[in-house]
Amino acid sequence: MVVTLIVACEVAFWVLLALGLAVRYLLGMRRTSAVLLLCEPVLELFLFAVTAIDLRNGAEPGWEHGLAALYIGYTVAYGHYTIRWLDGHAAHRLAGGPPPPKPPRYGGARARHEGALWLRTVLAAAVACALLQGAVWYVGDGDTSSLRSFQWVALRAAGIHGLVALTYTLWPKREPETAVRR
Repeated sequence: MVVTLIVACEVAFWVLLALGLAVRYLLGMRRTSAVLLLCEPVLELFLFAVTAIDLRNGAEPGWEHGLAALYIGYTVAYGHYTIRWLDGHAAHRLAGGPPPPKPPRYGGARARHEGALWLRTVLAAAVACALLQGAVWYVGDGDTSSLRSFQWVALRAAGIHGLVALTYTLWPKREPETAVRR
């Protein structure tokens, strides 16, 4: 049941996002669009509540509960970023706005951008680990090994992303020389 709900929440996220942007830029209804986009966090709260109820009703903690925590952590950290990114593209494509800025490609600016994305991943891992720790305490004496293993998954993901971000700092990509030498 939890896996189906995770998939439903993901589909609902994209449907609400598409509806919100369509209502904003095709119909010009900014308030209605804002209401639709504000429904996005309600999805995560609903998923969290259903997962907690599932555990309270005696479900054996499993990978699906860990996946739910990772999903919630990811959407907390990257949800607004994704919405803002898509809003910029929709404004450009549907309302004639300026093209959205692209992330930097070279040097220190790229390293700062990757560092900021890594901090989002750290936030996602922290939220997921906190939710999973709450579930471990909630379950109590039962078998919580699957929940603990998902805590390590979240920490590993943050660590790997940190290493990738660090490479941009240690070995920054240089801008190609476009000038012709004489």
